[in-house]
Amino acid sequence: MGSLVRFLFIIAAAVGAAALLAASLRRRAPPSGLPAQVVSSSHMAGRNRSFVLWLHGLGDSGPANEPIRNFFSAPEFRLTKWSFPSAPRSPVSCNKQFLLPADGFVMPSWFDIHELPMSAGSPQDESGVLKAVENVHAMIDKEVADGIHPDNIFVCGFSQGGALTLASVLLYPKKLGGGAVFSGWVPFGSSVTEKISSEARKTPILWSHGMADRTVLFEAGQAGPPFLQSAGVSCEFKAYPDLGHTLSKEELLYLESWIKSRLNASQEKDS
Repeated sequence: MGSLVRFLFIIAAAVGAAALLAASLRRRAPPSGLPAQVVSSSHMAGRNRSFVLWLHGLGDSGPANEPIRNFFSAPEFRLTKWSFPSAPRSPVSCNKQFLLPADGFVMPSWFDIHELPMSAGSPQDESGVLKAVENVHAMIDKEVADGIHPDNIFVCGFSQGGALTLASVLLYPKKLGGGAVFSGWVPFGSSVTEKISSEARKTPILWSHGMADRTVLFEAGQAGPPFLQSAGVSCEFKAYPDLGHTLSKEELLYLESWIKSRLNASQEKDS
């Protein structure tokens, strides 16, 4: 009987140990319905942070546009980094028509502009645009390297800055959160569409233009959506009656909601 008791005791101990091991393994396993992988805190931080790059118009400056951020008070912008760079000073050809210096009056300009008002058929400084695009891409790359997800990066611009915005998001190799063009135009020919990557074609574009614009004519803005459609890029076009060559409060408030909805969608991807 003694040996039988000892045998039963050994069996019971083994069963108990197995039960404890199983319980321990269950505690280490992920809860039902959740993936086993661990999402790093830095990855989550990248999804919560965002970056808005604002490109000003001809003759303007970055600091003069900084009050724009005051329109973005929603909680989604709590971790948003803003950048308002200034264009380099250079001669601008369109100033010749106003009897200014023969090589064009020097002013802040992202690239050369040959004539104003800007129409759908105006000549473009494609080489200057592409050089400016490289500088914008360097700004974006810096934020991506700092951990901000490309889906949370938005490039916005007014007039000449709007044209540069369009070129920059179309030629960036990755999909971005979006590009917002205000009173801008298409700054290059259709041949550039061959350089647009499949990822960049997924970047949504918001295009806003005043119907009373006498500097960048409404027809120049209207040429944008067909150009983008031919390139396979989604574009939401908004026309503002009686609005001249300026930004309106209505445009900025809509931009806030437009970016906010895309930030929410980006964060839901990892939730």
